[in-house]
Amino acid sequence: MTARLRTRLAVATALGATLLGHPAAAQDASELVVRLGRIENQSRVMAGQIETLQYENRQLKEQLRKFQEDVEFRLNEGKGEGKGGGKPAPAAAPSSGPGGTVNGVNPGSGRPGKRGDAFDPSQAPGAPGAPMQLGSTQPSAPLPPREAFEATEAAEAAPRPQRLPQGAIEGEEEDAEAAAPGYDQPVDLRPPARTGAIPARPSESVAATRTGDPAADYEAAVELYRGKQYEQAEMGLRQFIQSHPRDNRVAGATYWLGESYLARGRNREAAEQFLKVSTDYARSSQAPDAMLKLGVTLAALGAREQACATLAELDRKFPNAGAGIRQGVAREQKRVRCGA
Repeated sequence: MTARLRTRLAVATALGATLLGHPAAAQDASELVVRLGRIENQSRVMAGQIETLQYENRQLKEQLRKFQEDVEFRLNEGKGEGKGGGKPAPAAAPSSGPGGTVNGVNPGSGRPGKRGDAFDPSQAPGAPGAPMQLGSTQPSAPLPPREAFEATEAAEAAPRPQRLPQGAIEGEEEDAEAAAPGYDQPVDLRPPARTGAIPARPSESVAATRTGDPAADYEAAVELYRGKQYEQAEMGLRQFIQSHPRDNRVAGATYWLGESYLARGRNREAAEQFLKVSTDYARSSQAPDAMLKLGVTLAALGAREQACATLAELDRKFPNAGAGIRQGVAREQKRVRCGA
């Protein structure tokens, strides 16, 4: 049917082309083309409806077939039960006697030679689940003193001190920020031994030290780092970065956050911060130093090839780096044996 409509459409188009010189004939031809188009659209809709009805018809046939099979199965099952003599008659209910006995027998006691369903604790007083007399259990051992428990827990939870690279940061010159403490000393994270009552030291929280002034908040967080209050410094630096994401001190805050992680031996977190400074804030004054510290932390993590590649890239990426940074790169490359 569609082929016929296309043929008619082609004929109407040819007639319209031949009658272009006559306005009335051309208008009739255009109306004919429009009508043919409508008829073709209607035929398409009808064809779609026919396909839908055919699909639904197939679904109904499938459901009818399954229903017939189910009925036949149930009929065959009923015939089989009828031939077998029907369902067995229900047994008579046992008569209960005085004292909770049924037919003169205690339900809890099993038959002779067979295992009963009920548990009799009098027959096996030592079995699991049997009731025990009060005061028959042995008292448990006394708990150790609280001080001994806390000391043992602190000794187990304390990480081993990690020794930072020797001479990696010696001789560095201060570029834009004051230099951090030397890196040639091991960081001991073990808590001090308990020698008695330790008086509580008053310390201000990070939220209490916030003033709303970006410069004051930044300096307060850096002072916490210089005072070796690393956890509070990290909280303050993270809060500064979140509260002032567009401030020009964000690069410095990220750098000092990496320094704090490095001082605590958290080399992986420190490497992430130094990488962020050297890539996202490559134009900042802390970027060359951050890239050097990135090489140091990668070497401490055991990634020797990545550390050597980072140190070699520093000279190309920051050709105007200070002499202290260049000397630090040379010392670190020698320590890691990048040329080997």
